[in-house]
Amino acid sequence: MMEYVSVVPVAVLALIHYYGGRFSFLTGIPRSSWLSVAGGISVAYIFLHLFPELSEGQEQVNKVLSSLGFLENHIYLLALIGLALFYGLERAALSSKHDQVKKGETEQPVAEVFWVHISSFAVYNALIGYLLFQREEGPIQQMILFAVAMALHFVVNDYGLQDHYHEDYRKKGRWVLVVALVLGWVLGFVIVLPEHVTSMVMAFIGGAVILNVLKEELPEERKSRYWAFLLGAGAYAALLLAL
Repeated sequence: MMEYVSVVPVAVLALIHYYGGRFSFLTGIPRSSWLSVAGGISVAYIFLHLFPELSEGQEQVNKVLSSLGFLENHIYLLALIGLALFYGLERAALSSKHDQVKKGETEQPVAEVFWVHISSFAVYNALIGYLLFQREEGPIQQMILFAVAMALHFVVNDYGLQDHYHEDYRKKGRWVLVVALVLGWVLGFVIVLPEHVTSMVMAFIGGAVILNVLKEELPEERKSRYWAFLLGAGAYAALLLAL
């Protein structure tokens, strides 16, 4: 593979965060069909491509962490942790927003919740940037599939974060996420994580992606388009199975 080719998808992902707020056609109720399609594609990739990779990574985890019996055959525990962590962050943001509304103040969550939420997504982005760099060691096709799924997932994330934080996200949050993504990719040059650790990172990301997509699709007030979600998931699943 051409050296450092992953700089292209990293640049695309960074631009998505930068321009995400300008996609006015994605806003409003009922929820944009394009967001549902993007969410379906992201989830299809996790279930049909990322999770199967974890079954191979479990062997490495078992070898290195054999003394920790509770981790045997449970690399998906990290996926559960990723899902639970971001569910907790989402609940904190919603609770803070409701408290602010009751007080007759802004509809945005308090600053402390904003920075905790954004910091967590910054770590999330850094890990994705690192995984993109590591994808250079494999077939370019695999990197492209991962990059496409993450790009569409970032569109969904941007929409959700802007819905919570409005100007705070546009003026500060998106820049933090751009820097974190690029920093994670750059760290790939100097840090090579052991294979079992990379598998654990992938599991954590997988669980977080599932939660961050479904939390946007499920609320009744969003009036999401199930057919669009199903179309995205089905189309990308067919592509993954054909390759």
